[in-house]
Amino acid sequence: MRIQRYSIILPLLAVLWLGVTPAWGVSKEIVQLQTQVQQLQDQMARMQRAFDERMGVMQHLVEQSTDSVNKVAASLTDLQSNLQKQQNDSGSRVDQISGQIQALNDTLDELKARLAKVSKQLEDMQASQQNLTAQQAQQQQQQAQAPPPDVLYNNALRDFNAGKNDLAAQEFSDYIKYYPNTDLTGNSYFYLADIEFRQGNYQKAAKDYDQVLQNFPGGNKAAAAQLKKGFALIELGQKEEGIAELRHVIQRYPRSNEAMQARERLHKLGVATTGTTARRTPQ
Repeated sequence: MRIQRYSIILPLLAVLWLGVTPAWGVSKEIVQLQTQVQQLQDQMARMQRAFDERMGVMQHLVEQSTDSVNKVAASLTDLQSNLQKQQNDSGSRVDQISGQIQALNDTLDELKARLAKVSKQLEDMQASQQNLTAQQAQQQQQQAQAPPPDVLYNNALRDFNAGKNDLAAQEFSDYIKYYPNTDLTGNSYFYLADIEFRQGNYQKAAKDYDQVLQNFPGGNKAAAAQLKKGFALIELGQKEEGIAELRHVIQRYPRSNEAMQARERLHKLGVATTGTTARRTPQ
């Protein structure tokens, strides 16, 4: 406001000063007025310079503030970008970790299933072992309670020769149960099959004769077992299989009493003692 006031007064004073033409020289008042005008002009010049300086300082401050604001805005933008990038990276890492955790869970489930299967197999093996141990213990207990093998076998053979078929069959069965791996086990199978043959149970007799042939082929009852098996098959109506067994007896034991009986039976059947023989199959 002071600047505007001075800007109005100064032109008026200048007009007055220029319009006055002293007739006899410059008066003292004019000189004073000119001096005051000059002082006012100097003061205005100083005020203008101060104003310009202050305006320059203010402009510089504004520019610095603008630069600072721009730098802060740029920093905020960079910070937001970094945060967004970190969030994206974190999301990717979270997804990756989630996938890895899922894969580990799947592997763990598979391992649990395998462990359960192995545990079941182990339990089955333990149960089988326990059953086997129990069977062995029972067998040992039965053997401890059973008569000695020679006594049991001789009693069975005595009763067999005496025609006590049921008692002899039980004794021969006990011998097979208590002593399954001795030299007389094959003989026990043979006499048991003979009792079954006597009773007309040809199917069971053929199977027990075959037990002798399969498990005790070197025993002293092998030839008789094959001969009697042939007789049992013929009685069952399996004529071709029976003839094949009798021909095997002749081929394997040609000078034995069993071979002679086989020839007589084949002669009665009206077939040759030699020829193509069917393969012997277990009955």
